Amino acid sequence: MPSTTAPEKTIKQALNVLNTIILGKEPQLKLALACLLAKGHLLIEDLPGMGKTTLSHALAKALGLSYNRIQFTSDILPADILGVSIFEKESSSSGEQHGVFRFHKGPIFSQLVLADEINRATPKAQSALLEAMEEGQVTIEGETRKLPSPFFVIATQNPVSQSGTFPLPESQLDRFLMRISIGYPDEKSEMELLTGVDRRQLADQLEQVIQLNELTYLQQKVESIHASSTVLDYILRIIHFTRYEGGYSYGLSPRGGLGLLRAAKAWALLHNREHLIPEDVQAVLPAVIDHRLADAAQQGVHGVSSQILQRIAVLS
Repeated sequence: MPSTTAPEKTIKQALNVLNTIILGKEPQLKLALACLLAKGHLLIEDLPGMGKTTLSHALAKALGLSYNRIQFTSDILPADILGVSIFEKESSSSGEQHGVFRFHKGPIFSQLVLADEINRATPKAQSALLEAMEEGQVTIEGETRKLPSPFFVIATQNPVSQSGTFPLPESQLDRFLMRISIGYPDEKSEMELLTGVDRRQLADQLEQVIQLNELTYLQQKVESIHASSTVLDYILRIIHFTRYEGGYSYGLSPRGGLGLLRAAKAWALLHNREHLIPEDVQAVLPAVIDHRLADAAQQGVHGVSSQILQRIAVLS
């Protein structure tokens, strides 16, 4: 049974804990938490050393999820991610030697997986995550194996302008519900970082603040957030604009449109509302669509969402 703790209190506790680890970045923390409550996967793009890995570790600790980190490199293989079958010799009671193949699970078999510097791996290695992120399962040597539930992927990537990176293909980007950037800390937060305890040590010491049944309840609560016809019409006009009016080479996919709705509902839940308002859609729009459509629009990181917010009016 779900905890009797009110959803808004549970979410506030989680945000308070995360704010002690990643200083001065509450908007980004809210987006990250909304992404996970909406059962999505999160892509964090930023320069090295900005706290991407620390954020993922803190989320895993606060949510009480099993956690594995995969360091992506140019020579990583799909088997290093998914697992591999190894032939193991066994002896029978009569002394005869025989053997069997035993599957050894890879690091993908965790509730929260950090795909660190994902764009340093080759497209072949990146593609090992596609089925896992979409279906919650992996097919290895013809056998389908279910992944733990819940299952989240948090991937970090360095800017594609840096050497040794392979840009993520559109099919991979579309499987990330959101992309966020943490950015530099403000002066006050930087001073606290310089004079305080190492944030990675603090993340290691975090206690679980959301139980698994509470997390499941919050995810179900997201699905029950009411969306009026006015807000749905607003989302539809955004989708239509990206496909037919914006002049982009391709528009938002149906998966992207559904993701925008789920993310907006999760944002509404974070703010203790049981119904959507247009501001919920606007709050998550950059994180949900910019990584999907930046290439199509041939614009900068936030070019697509800023144009949509200017062009698509909210109708009463």
